[in-house]
Amino acid sequence: MTTDVTIIGAGASGLMCAIEAGKRGRSVAVLDHAARVGAKILASGGGRCNFTNLRIGPSDYLSENPHFSKSALARFTPGDFTALLRKHGIAYYEKEQGRLFCIKSSRLIVEMLERECAVSGAELRLNSRILRITKKDHFLITTERGELKAESLVIATGGLSFRSLGATGFGYRTASQFGLRVTPLNPALVPFIFPAEDTSFFRGLSGVSLVASLRCNRSCFRGEILFTHQGLSGPAVLQISSYWDKGDEVVIDLLPDTDIFELFKLAMLSKTEIHTLLSRHLPRRFSRAFCDRYAPSGHLHDYSQKELREFADLLHGWRLKPSGTAGYEKAEVTRGGVDTRELSSKTMESMKVPGLYFIGELIDVTGQLGGYNLHWAWASGYAAGQYV
Repeated sequence: MTTDVTIIGAGASGLMCAIEAGKRGRSVAVLDHAARVGAKILASGGGRCNFTNLRIGPSDYLSENPHFSKSALARFTPGDFTALLRKHGIAYYEKEQGRLFCIKSSRLIVEMLERECAVSGAELRLNSRILRITKKDHFLITTERGELKAESLVIATGGLSFRSLGATGFGYRTASQFGLRVTPLNPALVPFIFPAEDTSFFRGLSGVSLVASLRCNRSCFRGEILFTHQGLSGPAVLQISSYWDKGDEVVIDLLPDTDIFELFKLAMLSKTEIHTLLSRHLPRRFSRAFCDRYAPSGHLHDYSQKELREFADLLHGWRLKPSGTAGYEKAEVTRGGVDTRELSSKTMESMKVPGLYFIGELIDVTGQLGGYNLHWAWASGYAAGQYV
């Protein structure tokens, strides 16, 4: 079989690219080793698909080249995607911080993309495991179901996150096969795990959540943190994890809106127990455990002003050193990827191999939590679809 365009990967970026290429009259085949399309779309947003964010901009993405995403993001906006939803009668709503979700199921997004592929003439070939790819005049893609010849080849297989949904390193291996550099890869938007001395403390707090401010490597995020049996999770933790490297400390301000030292001074002559005062501002179970660990003597009048200042500084700057992350099984995305210096920011085409394109999570462009990564999939897929 011969096609103008073969796309490997039937996820968000691959399907968007197929739709756009098909609209231009290109013959398109989309291959995927899975039995269904859009597995990560279905899992996004707890099944309601956090499909974009109204506040998207290049600064919301982490990359060795922070300017790379500008072109694609400018040409495909959140408004472009919501217009597509309205065309198909899919209702959505906005949550805090500009995040957009389906009112009903993420299944509606996948069905919309499948319909758009059908209208544009793109053929979906599922359960198609790729055996090898070669290139002479054309790309030759050999699968267990036969061979395809293509003028343009798009790799849209995603990163290493969500291995339970079928993620593999196929895209990175393909990039390396054709001589493209791949930047270091790490799990991102992922919970932290900690050494045994911290884990035993966290285990007793499993299920407790609070709002805090987290800092790491000059990046700062504020939001909910959640204690787990292994360590820390929650939106603010997932955000800061993208900026964390092995050996780094994470600094947590447990009371970002409260000058706790001033409250300590006002109450230091009283018989109030320190955990009782803290429990007015933090979850009671956490206040008790934190004081048992760091301020066990109990009453405020037992402390000098210097000691209270030191304890307040700890509450506003609790330093923890994760031993690692929960890995790709729990990571929402992969940090790093195909080096953006190897690709055209306008077309996503390899500068070394004409006709070879990389889109979506495979590229060294990692978004924040909140619809940014799915939007990058739409935007990069749209960009490539105009040129393949």
